[in-house]
Amino acid sequence: MLKVTLLGTGGMMPLHDRALTSLYVAWEGHAVLIDCGEGTQVQLRASGLSFKAIDLMLLTHYHADHVSGLPGLLLSMGNSGREAPLVIAGPPGLERVVDGLRVIAPELPFALEYRPLPVQAQTEFTLHGLMVTAFPLAHSIPCLGYRLHLPRVGLFDPALARRNGVPLRLWSVLQKQPQAEWEGRTFDRSMVMGPPRRGLTVVYATDTKPLPVIADMAREADLLIAEGMYGDPAKEDAAREKGHMMMREAAQLAEDAHVRRAWLTHFSPAMPDPETWLPDAQALCPVIELGEEGKQLDLQFDP
Repeated sequence: MLKVTLLGTGGMMPLHDRALTSLYVAWEGHAVLIDCGEGTQVQLRASGLSFKAIDLMLLTHYHADHVSGLPGLLLSMGNSGREAPLVIAGPPGLERVVDGLRVIAPELPFALEYRPLPVQAQTEFTLHGLMVTAFPLAHSIPCLGYRLHLPRVGLFDPALARRNGVPLRLWSVLQKQPQAEWEGRTFDRSMVMGPPRRGLTVVYATDTKPLPVIADMAREADLLIAEGMYGDPAKEDAAREKGHMMMREAAQLAEDAHVRRAWLTHFSPAMPDPETWLPDAQALCPVIELGEEGKQLDLQFDP
């Protein structure tokens, strides 16, 4: 299962009823946080989420509304008793930016492991079973989108195990681990398990012009969370100039990708009423919804 919590939906600056955009995704006792603007730790507390469970932070880019909450959050994570290393990934310049912010949070009881990611091509890595794919977006500065995928192994196939000559004593072992050895021979999980089943996929893309790669990454995803900076068509030139996306453009990408659900986020402070423009977006993609502070979704594997 993936438990998804949208901590905030605002862009540029926090408002009294709109926190800055950040996403928390939890699975199997672990969590990933995407972006950490001012006040993110307040939203984490309000949603009852664990600071200590965060094993990975993914930063999309280094504008203040996406990173300025890092010092306070890191200190709160330390106060929560965290001692295990924390992985932080983001575009080039990652260590310089985070170390600069840490001038006011210099001492932590856990290590930081920096993972700078290129912005010219896709990058993939796995952490605690979660597959993360970073892909380049088009903003005013280098920016990345992220695809989170929790794979699901196939069903145990006793007939396959027999055909491959796997000893009975290893059947249960290979359902839990990739390989096992017996009498000098190595047996692989694929020798007892059927083909992988459909996993769970969440895609996050904000602060960007609309790009085909977003639909490609979100193909048949369980949830796409995409920027809808403006709804008013009169704001399209402003969106283009600043490297942002209209609500209807995000809706079209969600429709092209055939996603199961889609949430809009990163609303401009100049747009206090995104619900006004939601019908236009839903005319393009019926499954699209407005993101809200604290909005949660439990994604379950298909039966």
